[in-house]
Amino acid sequence: MKRKNPLLDGIEQIETEMDRFFDEVIPPRRWLPLRHIRTWCPPTDVYETNDCVVVKVEIAGMEEGEFTISLSERNLTITGVRPDPLAEAEGSTLSYQQIEIRYGEFKTEVYLPCTIVENEIDATYADGFLRVVLPKARAQKVPVVETRGFVVSSAERDGVSS
Repeated sequence: MKRKNPLLDGIEQIETEMDRFFDEVIPPRRWLPLRHIRTWCPPTDVYETNDCVVVKVEIAGMEEGEFTISLSERNLTITGVRPDPLAEAEGSTLSYQQIEIRYGEFKTEVYLPCTIVENEIDATYADGFLRVVLPKARAQKVPVVETRGFVVSSAERDGVSS
C-alpha cells in the first residue's frame, strides 16, 4: 500500500483553492476583451560574445520597419505595435473563445553589461525574430602606477571607484 505524503496533499489543496479564487476574481478567457489594454513584453534572449552583445526578440507577424530601437547609455529599448490581423479584417464584432497570442503595444528593455559602439549597431528581422547586434566598445586600458609598495590604478588615484 502506497502512503500519501501529507505535505503534497497540502500543496495540492492550496493550488486548488488558488485556482478557485482566481476563477472567481478573473473571468474565464472566453470573456476577455479583444484588445489588450496594457503594454506587453515579448520573449527576449540576451547573450554575449567576445565582440558583441546580441538581443534576440521573438515577435512574429511584424515587418522590418515596424520596430523602434533606442539606446540610452547602457539601456536598450525595443518598442512597437503588433496589430491583430483578424480584428482588423473582421471588425469589432470578433469575440475570441481563447486568446494566447498577444497583440497591441509591446516593449522590452535590456540593461547592457558593457559600453556599446552606437554607430555600429545592426538590426535584422527574419522568421519572426528581431536580432539586434551591439558591438562592444574596446576597453580602455587603465594605467597602473606603483607608489610606496602599493599598486594603485590611475582611476583609484583620481578618486573614481570601479
